[in-house]
Amino acid sequence: MKDLSYYMALPYRVELVKDPDEDGYAAFIPELKGCITTGVSAIDALESLEDAKATWLASAIEDGDPIPEPDILKDYSGEFKLRMPKSLHRRLMERSREEGVSMNQYCVMLLSRGEALSTTSSIG
Repeated sequence: MKDLSYYMALPYRVELVKDPDEDGYAAFIPELKGCITTGVSAIDALESLEDAKATWLASAIEDGDPIPEPDILKDYSGEFKLRMPKSLHRRLMERSREEGVSMNQYCVMLLSRGEALSTTSSIG
């Protein structure tokens, strides 16, 4: 039987957002609905999230509620097909040649930049 220590050791995804209403931070675990906490600093919120996670899991175990396991990256292949206009394909090929990398590497770099920008804007 899976116990509290089993679930506490699982690599759940943690999200941290600045809370402008409270002038602090909120931290939560998306897979564990309602497992959320706040803190004056990001570190405070993350530290108290461990206690909130333990309380959430213990309550679910005691009540016999189902506990979702984390969404693990190994379930993703890391590839997908994408259709685009020929003109965009040409521009991407030209830029990747200028940079001296494959078009695949160039597109991953562009996607990573966009993801980093959207992540930092939601945190800070």
